[in-house]
Amino acid sequence: MNKRREATSEDGVLTRIGQAIMLHRAGDREEARNRLSALWHEIGPHGDAFHRCTLAHYMADTQDDPRDELDWDLRALEAAEGFVTERPDRGGSAPGESSVADGPGPRHPLVALRAFFPSLHLNIAADYAALDRTADARAQLLRARASANALADGEYRQGLRDAIDRLELRIDRAAGRTA
Repeated sequence: MNKRREATSEDGVLTRIGQAIMLHRAGDREEARNRLSALWHEIGPHGDAFHRCTLAHYMADTQDDPRDELDWDLRALEAAEGFVTERPDRGGSAPGESSVADGPGPRHPLVALRAFFPSLHLNIAADYAALDRTADARAQLLRARASANALADGEYRQGLRDAIDRLELRIDRAAGRTA
């Protein structure tokens, strides 16, 4: 019974994040930001890494100031990096592989957190570009490209690669370089 209650609680957090995202996409940026902020405080600094990463990732999109957007994107990256660790599994995985993220709270597949990395680095690159921090933006683009290349082939990977290319072109144009 406790496992069922935990699963419902887990689904509830992701559902609430999804509802806030829908509000944002429908144009109610302030209400989305308010709900995500309340949920961020509810989850707390030691809450589930997947939830913290997801929430901060979307909270960044609700910000009006590019510096605030960067702060939230960095929080999302910190949450993902803090819990994605390589360690020998004590169970059925091959040596050196781990199928879960470490940390307090529920466990999530590493692949779910790892799939965030290209998007997180891309968002941070865009934040730096908006703040005219070109060198930082380019460094994040390199990280975005490397982590996208580590993903399995598919639409998500290709979409990320295309977005990385578009941002790189935009940065080059802003710097007066031609491609």
